[in-house]
Amino acid sequence: MPSLSILFNMSLFVVGTASHVGKSVTVAAICRCLVNRGVCVAPFKSQNMSLNSYVTFDGGEIGMAQAMQAHAAKLLPQTDMNPILLKPKGDCVSQIVLFGRPYKDVPIQKYYYETDRLLDQVLLAYHRLKEKYGEVIVEGAGGAAELNLYDQDIANIRLARALGLPIILVADIERGGVFAQTYGTLSLLPNDIRPLVKGIIINKFRGDPKLFQNGIQKIEKLTGVKILGVVPYFDLNLPSEDSLSIGDKKARKNLVRIAIIRLPRISNFTDFELLERYAAVEYVPLGSSLDEYDCVIIPGTKNTVEDLQELKRSTMDAQILIARKRGVPVIGICGGYQMLGREIIDEGYESAKGTYAGLGLLDGVTRFVSYEKNTRQVTRKANNIQPILSEMGEVTGYEIHMGETQPGEDKEAFSGDGLVNEEGLVFGTYMHGLFQNLSAVNSLLSYLYSKKNVHFSHIHEAKKDIYDELAEIFESHVDMDAITKLLIE
Repeated sequence: MPSLSILFNMSLFVVGTASHVGKSVTVAAICRCLVNRGVCVAPFKSQNMSLNSYVTFDGGEIGMAQAMQAHAAKLLPQTDMNPILLKPKGDCVSQIVLFGRPYKDVPIQKYYYETDRLLDQVLLAYHRLKEKYGEVIVEGAGGAAELNLYDQDIANIRLARALGLPIILVADIERGGVFAQTYGTLSLLPNDIRPLVKGIIINKFRGDPKLFQNGIQKIEKLTGVKILGVVPYFDLNLPSEDSLSIGDKKARKNLVRIAIIRLPRISNFTDFELLERYAAVEYVPLGSSLDEYDCVIIPGTKNTVEDLQELKRSTMDAQILIARKRGVPVIGICGGYQMLGREIIDEGYESAKGTYAGLGLLDGVTRFVSYEKNTRQVTRKANNIQPILSEMGEVTGYEIHMGETQPGEDKEAFSGDGLVNEEGLVFGTYMHGLFQNLSAVNSLLSYLYSKKNVHFSHIHEAKKDIYDELAEIFESHVDMDAITKLLIE
C-alpha cells in the first residue's frame, strides 16, 4: 500500500441515506485504512444522539461511536471528536453534553434555537483536530436529506457547507430500496452540496456481488456518482452505537441465560457485548417473566427515577424479587445499582423532587443533589467476597452518573465503589465496562455454569486487532486507492 504524506488535504465527509446504515463503521474503517497507509487522521462527529457513551481520559463524555473511531485511528478519544452529544431523557427532552460536560436540558423544539452558537463551537473543534492531527474524517448524523431540517442541520448540510469537503454517501442494501436510498438522497440534496458527493459505498450486501454488477451500473447512471465499494455483511465485535442496535441483537443458544432488563431509557448496553458472545443474553422487555433466567442484570439508564417507576408499574420489580428468592444473582450497573438500594432521594436535579423507594436488595441510599455528573475512567479491585466477586481481581471501566450512593450495612463490592449483599449474589457498581473485562466475564459465567454442574472453560480473547480486520474487509471490497486519490486531488 502506498505511504502518503500528511501534507495532502485528506479530510472527508461521510454522510448516510438514513440512520443505522453503517456511517460510523465506515468512518472507523477509513481511519484504520489510512493509518495503515501512513496517514495521521482523526474522526469527528459534530452532533451525536446516543445513550451509549464513553468517558475520555480527562473525564469528558462523548458518543461510543467516536471512541470506537478514535481507537481505529490509533488515537486516544477526546471531546473535540464529538463536541455535542444529545442524550434523550424522554418527553421530547434531551440533555446537551457540550465538550464532554452537561450543558443544559432542552425540549427538542428549543434545541434549534441553540444551533447557530453550537455550530461555531463545532467548527472550532474541527479546526483544532485538523491542526493537531493534520486530517479529519467527518461523520454526519442520520439521513443527509432531511428537507425540514436543512436550515438547522449542523451535523450534515450546514456543516458540509461550512467545510466544503468531498462527501461519500453510505447506503444499506439490507434495508431494501437501495436505488431509492441513493437516488432519492442525492436528488434532494441542496444544489451547492450535491456536487460535493464524490462516491457511494453500499453496506451489508449478502450473496454473490457479481449479481449486483448491473445494479451498480444503474445507480451510477442514475446519479452520475461512482460506486466506490459494495461491502459484504460481516459480524465483527464492534461496540453498538445507539438504541437502534438493540433490535439487531439475537441471543445465541446457550446453557446459561442472562436477562438484561430493557429499561425505556437504557444506556451503555455495550457493557454486555462481551457477555453476549459467551452466554444467551436477552434484552427483556418490562413486564416479562424472568422464570427461565439464570442471572438478572439491571443496566444503566439516562433517568434512574423514571425508569424505576416504569419498572414498578410493569410489575418487573416483583419479577426481579421472585428471581432473587429462587437464588438467581441480581447485578446492577450505574442506574441499575441505584435502583437496587433502599431509596432514591431526588432534590429535583434528575426528575421531580421527591423520595422514591428502591428495590431494597442492597442497603444503600442514593441522593441527587446536583446537576453535575461524575465522569471518569477507573481501575478498581473486586473485593474478596464469594462466590462471584472473589474471582474478578482488578478491573477497569468508567463512570457516568449523577447522584451519590451512601452505604448502609452492606459491604463494599469494589475498592471505593459499589455494594454487595451478605450472600454475595446481589451487587451493584457505578462502573460501566465491568463486563468488558475478561476476569469479570469468567467469574460470572464460571459461577452460573457451576450451578448447572457444568465446567466452564475460561475464555481468552483473540490477539488480532479488530480494526485491522475491519480495514482488511474494506481494502478488499472498497476502492481505497480511489478514495485516497479523491482526497488528495
